[in-house]
Amino acid sequence: MDTLSHQEKAYISITSGLRELDLRGPAIPSNLVLIGDHAFPLAMNAQGQVLMAASLFGRGRMVVLGHESYLTTLPALVENALTWLRGDGSENPLVGIHQSCKPVADNLCRSVFQAQVLGGFNQDLGVGVYVVDAYSMAPDVKSLVEFLKAGGGLLIGGQAWHWAGQHPKENTLTAFPGNKVSSVAGIYFSEFPGEVDYLPVYPQIPTSWLAVVIGKDFKDDLEFLLQGVSELDISGGAIASEVLVHGPLAFPIGTTSDGRAFLAGAYYGQGRVIVTTHEGFMGRQELAPLWNNALRWLDEGRNGVFGIQPELGHAMALFSQTGVNCQMSGLSKDLSVYVCTTYSNKEAEDIQHFVAEGGGLLIGGHAWYWAQTHPGKNPMTDYEGNHILTKMGLTLLGSTVISGCYKVPDPDKACKDNFHFRHMLRRFASHVTQGEELTAHELVGLKKLGGDCASYLTMKAHHCPSYTQVLSTLTEIVMMSGMPQVCGSCPVSSPKDHLLLSIGAEIYKVCPNPDALLPYLVKDNPAMRVFYDYRIPIDVNTAGQLTQIDHIRPEWISTGLYLSPGMKTYMAFPAEIVNKEWHVQVGCQTDHLRHETLKRAPRVHERFPVTSEMMQVSNLWGGLLYMVAPPKTQVEGAVVMVQVAVPAPYYKFGVTTPADWALMRKSPAPWAELEFENIIFTVPTDAIRDLERPDEVAALWNKIMRGIADLAVVSYKFPRKERFVADVQISHGWMHAGYPIMMCSAVAPQMVNPEASGRKDLWGFIHELGHNQQRGCWEFQPNTTECTCNLWSVYVNEEVLGTNRAEAHPDLKPESRLSRLEEYVKGGRNLGSWSMWVALETYLQLQEAFGWAAFKKVFAAYHDMTNVPKDNKGKMNLYTKTFSMAVEQNLCAFFKAWGWPIEAATEEELSKLPPWTNHPMARYQ
Repeated sequence: MDTLSHQEKAYISITSGLRELDLRGPAIPSNLVLIGDHAFPLAMNAQGQVLMAASLFGRGRMVVLGHESYLTTLPALVENALTWLRGDGSENPLVGIHQSCKPVADNLCRSVFQAQVLGGFNQDLGVGVYVVDAYSMAPDVKSLVEFLKAGGGLLIGGQAWHWAGQHPKENTLTAFPGNKVSSVAGIYFSEFPGEVDYLPVYPQIPTSWLAVVIGKDFKDDLEFLLQGVSELDISGGAIASEVLVHGPLAFPIGTTSDGRAFLAGAYYGQGRVIVTTHEGFMGRQELAPLWNNALRWLDEGRNGVFGIQPELGHAMALFSQTGVNCQMSGLSKDLSVYVCTTYSNKEAEDIQHFVAEGGGLLIGGHAWYWAQTHPGKNPMTDYEGNHILTKMGLTLLGSTVISGCYKVPDPDKACKDNFHFRHMLRRFASHVTQGEELTAHELVGLKKLGGDCASYLTMKAHHCPSYTQVLSTLTEIVMMSGMPQVCGSCPVSSPKDHLLLSIGAEIYKVCPNPDALLPYLVKDNPAMRVFYDYRIPIDVNTAGQLTQIDHIRPEWISTGLYLSPGMKTYMAFPAEIVNKEWHVQVGCQTDHLRHETLKRAPRVHERFPVTSEMMQVSNLWGGLLYMVAPPKTQVEGAVVMVQVAVPAPYYKFGVTTPADWALMRKSPAPWAELEFENIIFTVPTDAIRDLERPDEVAALWNKIMRGIADLAVVSYKFPRKERFVADVQISHGWMHAGYPIMMCSAVAPQMVNPEASGRKDLWGFIHELGHNQQRGCWEFQPNTTECTCNLWSVYVNEEVLGTNRAEAHPDLKPESRLSRLEEYVKGGRNLGSWSMWVALETYLQLQEAFGWAAFKKVFAAYHDMTNVPKDNKGKMNLYTKTFSMAVEQNLCAFFKAWGWPIEAATEEELSKLPPWTNHPMARYQ
């Protein structure tokens, strides 16, 4: 199968038969700047400077040589270029040659081409390719762009450094004659001279970390845009996205204090673009001075018409005050600047051509809400606005920036201070490859760079030379430095190690040869015994399952299989689950870590949507293999086939025999699972090596889970079994609730200890299970977040494990309870301090007076409630009424004694019930 991109095929064609390019001599070329998806280098020197390049625009092709003399001194290259430029399958021999390049015609006299020397471009002559120097095209710019767009080929030679020296106040990118044409295809003659040398012709498109550069310092642009502007106010309710500024000619304009951009600009072709990451900012009066400057920067002195998308009436109202000629309209060629949102890609190509051919674009919108409402989608590639912006070197991320008022950058050092992606990447590459020291400011920026690189790599834009350049640079960095072999006994905290751990897996997923990279990423990867052609039965019903936040979630289905780091396996799926929101997951550790000191990589699991009946899956870090069933689905009797995997210790209550377990627990896989009636434990295998009787652990936890269900008044058979996963490090706390409940590996042995009688070490586990039973309708956040979950801890300890509450937790000893209560009363019964243990005392007093049966009645009553108030005051009054009805007593006085905001209407409604007068708080009234 042909896997070469059109750029790779073009490179091979243009350099065919060439082994070297001798550029030594008096001619000093320009360093070329390349942007967009299509431009790629043909020749690159040892300093990473591009001296020759090629690209596409519309249906046409372009080759640019960094000095006009190369048109005659490199005849073999020129002939190859002309062959490629006239297009696949075309045999048109006519080549138009500008009279300034007449020696080229002399060189072609013995070739298949028919050269015609012209005083200027004339499309009527029917030439397929036109050759011109970078200084002679000024009269023909428009016709040359149209010729290229329609399918013509252009060969241009020239340099801009001499011109720039003669025009020190001009912007070379826009004013140099050659750039008025070459830029539409993403190739710019820069003001910087290139180093000449004897260059080998490589078999592939040349790359170098030195080529990861910013193509302009943008000082003059920022001075223009920020004139009279001291701060950028994005405070208020409008939540903005972050924009990744990754193009060589893209630059941040407004950033947060940690370098996250919310406003950025770029050069694209002959035109310019500014993106604001919330369209509401375009109508903000506080930003009027900025927009006044921005509109003039985009218009470039044309005094043309500004077309504003009809949805942006607020922008129309503000921009009209600046005196520019605004009109509500769609995109049209006669506009100078187009103003629109990022929420549609219907005009993406038209907008890109509009800007490339000289138009200005002001575009606004955010991607964070789209990312939240499209789980499993990649905003970098799937968000419609990025179909417009990414080619311009700007990409909206799914992350947000904090609202606030931010100082404008210093134009002299904005790109460095604001952690420009390319600047930071080049500096990090020089640090790794050449040992250059990083400043303290740059070390801080490495953390952001790691996240930016990880996001950038997810574009998987292998067709784009700028993407492959960055990927090549990152791959070289990892291979030179190696991945830190982080673990519990070998934690890492340096910015460099953070960055490497953030990007390692992303590089591995997208690099051309991941198997060759694997040894640099994972040093200890022993071979293990494997299963072949393993069958996974699928019987699942996920309809109607609820979690602690009343949202429907997917369910993990354990397979008992493990993939070692980098191990690949094919999986065959039944047609009934393909493209039905099913996923394969490799890895049980789903917490994303953001700690300063890391004991594992920040993200170590992978998910793959099931989109075909046969798929290959793997994970750099390895992990247990799961099927993930979507909500509201029912599948029975289906089978998934796994080509090859490592067997992991997997005990399933009622299925696994003692003999099976005796063999399983010896498996070398590092993870084990114990699945019981209503709960599944995932622990390091070391925790179960000596566990001979998992059935005794099952008996204990089956009883505990029935106790959980008893108090919650739900079925003994949970619609989705709870899960615990033990990890060397988790995102927060010692344990935290969720699916799965995460806990630190150190406590795993406690969980699988089969001794049930008299145990006092299970409080924390039950506390997290209690969190998963909490319901918003009877929760008063944040007061009761860490309180009502403990009702299950008390209940299970007393009713299931036989441990008195005073013994179950030291904070429940009578003297501690009394001390907290009296301190709360003395403090004025302020609900601001009614939380955790203080709040739990309220519920314990109710339980000690009315028993657990009252709580069960209350929880059962809430199961059927609708239209529950959203605010705490309303919910507290509802709880007062519900509990009073359950115990058939008026509890208003009790709750008021605790400082609850009981309303007169509640007291009136409950006045028919006998009052609870001898309640525990009466003594404090």
